[in-house]
Amino acid sequence: MSNATLGFRALLGRCRDLLLPQDCFVCGASAGGAAVCAACAAELPRVADAACPVCALPCAAGLACGRCSREQAAFDATRAVFDYAFPVDGMIQALKYRQRFALARYLGDALAVAGHAMGDAADLILPMPLHPRRLAARGFNQAVELARPLARATGRPLALTVVHRRRDTPAQATLGRDERERNPRGAFSCGVALEGRRILVVDDVMTTGATLDELARCLKRQGAAWVGNLVVARTPAPG
Repeated sequence: MSNATLGFRALLGRCRDLLLPQDCFVCGASAGGAAVCAACAAELPRVADAACPVCALPCAAGLACGRCSREQAAFDATRAVFDYAFPVDGMIQALKYRQRFALARYLGDALAVAGHAMGDAADLILPMPLHPRRLAARGFNQAVELARPLARATGRPLALTVVHRRRDTPAQATLGRDERERNPRGAFSCGVALEGRRILVVDDVMTTGATLDELARCLKRQGAAWVGNLVVARTPAPG
């Protein structure tokens, strides 16, 4: 399928979600124009309050977990809204690969509520960049769509050209743990001075955190004073 066709499909997806009545993605019942009905929304798997403030994995009393205490990440904080579990995993996949843009609005609004304080404290909101090849193939960057509600709510600018993804790395979900750690190295470039700036990175899923860590390193090399992550979903800790 050509890139032009994929881009046209993404445009059709936007139009469909704007013009057609919405049924709940989870149960199929009428959702009154929302992507998820109120009953299903109440049952979505939200991240526990007692989570590590650095990596967002569950941790007693919300203190830094053992790994984050031992190994200092390049990023300073992470806030996740949901666990990467049913049905949130399917919602994210449907947005990315089936152009369900109503889900971008729903999940983006959830991010804006959960991350409003982080957004207020940031100077820039940076959606996780896609490599140009992948952007052309998909027709849109889901992280940009997810970040828009927060940018509107906080009045902070979306940094769409500050960082470039120079390596089209394999999807983290397709790799083993060791490969995930190595995969993002050298993936980003930034030619903008960021002295003293506070950057909030928005993404859909955090797995090991290796990609977010590499992006934070890139930003801090340019002088960023603080880098936080705001993600829709966090995968569970490996067993």
